[in-house]
Amino acid sequence: MKHAAIYPGTFDPPTNGHLDIVERSSKVFDRVIVAVAFNPHKTPLFPVEKRVELLKEITSHLENVEVTSFTGLLVDYAKQVGARVIVRGLRAVSDFEYEFQMAHMNKKLYPELDTVFMMTGEKYFYVSSNIVKEIASFGGDVSELVHPLVEEELKKVFSK
Repeated sequence: MKHAAIYPGTFDPPTNGHLDIVERSSKVFDRVIVAVAFNPHKTPLFPVEKRVELLKEITSHLENVEVTSFTGLLVDYAKQVGARVIVRGLRAVSDFEYEFQMAHMNKKLYPELDTVFMMTGEKYFYVSSNIVKEIASFGGDVSELVHPLVEEELKKVFSK
């Protein structure tokens, strides 16, 4: 039986920290589904389709990774794709409280679903999508924080 895991997020934009978690997850699970969430409560910089496109390109070297998008509850999507594991990256202790609550709520809604926490690599523990967007919006150098394709897209958005 293949073990599928979902790595959900808004990925707006995808960072090297996200890519680190995807690459490491691909070594642990037979199939990793990077699931770009549509969240009506957030105003993203990039539309879902662009985030999916970017993630497909930057993870194309990983044979067991697929990138999709979803709306609604993550537990419903997990059931739909046959995943029993959610992968979540933790950068700092401050991430843990929220992620801990979400893991327990997901378990309550779908008892067969487990959450695996991966610590973001020390090289990227300070990187977040919000920080990347802020630096890029002021013309700062984000080349060490995101893949070159993402950097190019950020430049397009903020050069307008």
